[in-house]
Amino acid sequence: MAVDIKSQIPEWIRSLAPYPPGKPIEELEREYGIFGSIKLASNENPLGPSPKAVAAIQQALCNLHRYPDGSCFYLKLAVAKTLGISPDALIFGNGSNEIIELAVRTFMQRGEEAVMADQAFVIYRLVVQAAGGTSRLIPLRNYTHDLEAIAEAITPATRLVFLANPNNPTGTIFFRREWEDFLVALPPYVIVVMDEAYFEFVDDPEYPDSLSAHGPDRLLITLRTFSKIYGLAGLRIGFGVAHPELVEVMNRVRQPFNVGSLAQVAAVAALEDHEHVQRTKQCNREGMAFLRQECERLGLEYVPSWANFLMVRVGNGKRIYEALLRQGVIVRPMGVYGFPEYVRVTVGTLAENARFIGALEEILRGGAVSAAAF
Repeated sequence: MAVDIKSQIPEWIRSLAPYPPGKPIEELEREYGIFGSIKLASNENPLGPSPKAVAAIQQALCNLHRYPDGSCFYLKLAVAKTLGISPDALIFGNGSNEIIELAVRTFMQRGEEAVMADQAFVIYRLVVQAAGGTSRLIPLRNYTHDLEAIAEAITPATRLVFLANPNNPTGTIFFRREWEDFLVALPPYVIVVMDEAYFEFVDDPEYPDSLSAHGPDRLLITLRTFSKIYGLAGLRIGFGVAHPELVEVMNRVRQPFNVGSLAQVAAVAALEDHEHVQRTKQCNREGMAFLRQECERLGLEYVPSWANFLMVRVGNGKRIYEALLRQGVIVRPMGVYGFPEYVRVTVGTLAENARFIGALEEILRGGAVSAAAF
């Protein structure tokens, strides 16, 4: 008799909807028979990886027969020096995504709750559900986190609160005063996971510094990544900052050798590549200004963003996404986040931004999609 596989799978796993990744350029070109496509869908660095990181990788290739340093010793020292914190307050992962999973697996039990914004990074709720937990979803207010409502939603069953600042997919931020009020209202038993994957792009004096809120009396994990500003998304390297006692118990759950040796040497080198970081910031500032200007010229609403992407209201987001694909431009439709009228576009190079706007304008004028699409 054949085994009923479904009966062996917990209900909370059976009902999981997998994360929908962005379409790779190679897949798009095979599917549509086009070449020279651009990808503005995954908030990657349009300038590529840090050149210093690439050089470090090349020098390390001859050691690929060795297992990586399981403690990330040199990377830990480099990050600790950069941030001015103790090395014991750092934990590294296969992207900051792994730190999210480690936090859930370490601190949540089946049936317990995590509170998060409804339209925030979808991985939060997926990881919580995979662990048998429950997500309490709080609607955004003005396209960003409603910290007051999130604090009010906390119950005795709440173990984790997930915050993203800037938020993905909206690019919005909450400000210092809201953050400080939230911390005052927060019960002492709740762990806050502050996702700051895009913090380097923020240029606002009222942006809160979560690292300054760390202390022995606060359960706080700050997430950072090398995927965005440093251009190392393909290496999957991120980290968390937390009280050493929190780090110590998460390390009990963390698998050995979870961060590859090439990722470690690249990240150490990237930390020293200040020129690449500044060029990336300047590219983002100029590109964001261009995209906003062009959206206004086309009469398109957009959500103000402090990150390296812009969410634009285009009518039927899925149809516009598909029409842009046929022109070799990959963006991200926002229906999965509850914004079916929007697409999210990564800020690219000047040439990529101009190509996106040109293709979008042609589509909106009826050159590639019928009026019935809107």
